[in-house]
Amino acid sequence: MASRVRPGQRPIIEPCRYRTGKTLGAGSYSVVKECVHIGTGQYYAAKVINKRLMAGRESMARNEIAILKKVSMGHQNILTLVDYFETKDNLYLVTDLALGGELFDRICRKGSYYESDAADLIRAILSAVAYLHDHDIVHRDLKPENLLFRTPEDNADLLIADFGLSRIMDQEQFHILTTTCGTPGYMAPEIFKKSGHGKPVDLWAIGVITYFMLCGYTPFDRDSNLEEMQAILKADYSFSPLDYWRGVSVSARNFIKACLTVDPQARITAHQALQHPWVNPPYDPTAAIGSGQDLLPTIKKNFNARRTLHKAIDTVRAINKLRENGGLMMDGMTSVDPKPEHVNGNEVLAGNGPGHGPGPGRGDPMEVDSRSNARGQTEQQIREQERHVKETVAGLWSRTGK
Repeated sequence: MASRVRPGQRPIIEPCRYRTGKTLGAGSYSVVKECVHIGTGQYYAAKVINKRLMAGRESMARNEIAILKKVSMGHQNILTLVDYFETKDNLYLVTDLALGGELFDRICRKGSYYESDAADLIRAILSAVAYLHDHDIVHRDLKPENLLFRTPEDNADLLIADFGLSRIMDQEQFHILTTTCGTPGYMAPEIFKKSGHGKPVDLWAIGVITYFMLCGYTPFDRDSNLEEMQAILKADYSFSPLDYWRGVSVSARNFIKACLTVDPQARITAHQALQHPWVNPPYDPTAAIGSGQDLLPTIKKNFNARRTLHKAIDTVRAINKLRENGGLMMDGMTSVDPKPEHVNGNEVLAGNGPGHGPGPGRGDPMEVDSRSNARGQTEQQIREQERHVKETVAGLWSRTGK
């Protein structure tokens, strides 16, 4: 049984209309599961938020519902909220089922990928962000993992998802948000400064995403979170190594620079960005979109090399944490399935119902790379770092085994 809560009223108990299936993704407080409407047979995605894990942060979930109710039906590039309800233990947000995969996974599966393809995708994101900003909403967590394709078809809509950190802005105030939030590699300088932030943070994130989409690594990735933050505060990045940027147009670089402007008031707005010649067709024939070079081989090479390196670095950190704590794995080292109840017809079953949690036939949690992938380095530098990390890992294991 599920309840729909209305302000000022006692919960109304209603038969559950959905049956959940395999796990599509997992986060700190929630899992996303495939679900089917029992009456229509229509498939959707259900974000299942564990109330116990969200204790003290329930406003985030309520806020996400309010945001989606306000904007989800108004733009083709924003995930649609279909339904929402809650049980004793969980809150459920039922949305469109985006079967086309995440942005970067989709790019890597393509046979070829050109700068004009990146411009088309960024234009779709900008269109949705401009719509959000027109409704005084700032997303605050734009990153490739929150950009999903509606279907596997080549012409599928790209959707902005996950509005858990979004906020409705006070129209009378520009700087009202001061909470540090988001994914570090995509966060704007003003978020770290805690000087107040607003809509411009979304344009900064779009600048980082654009850079990433053109080379396969992010502009501010460093060896530590502190170094990364310091680079962001100064907008310390470059279009290097040159070999990876030779095929990218000056227009694309100018667009990135306009987004990655430290002063939020001088930063390009969503509507201004939509008029930029890099994303606004018909393109200026005198400022061709790149060299017509297929960017996919370079992007995949950079992305895969850096992902391998960061997995090794994370292994070193995990081993060090184990050694510091006497071999006990600390909370937060690994993602944990919140184990929501299993909703099956009119029954709500607590714990590990069918299709829940890890294990065969239960769906795999999303792999999250907290390192945001990479900064520009030569392949030789990457290989040298990989060798050093592997030697360090081997040394740590040999010492812990004694």
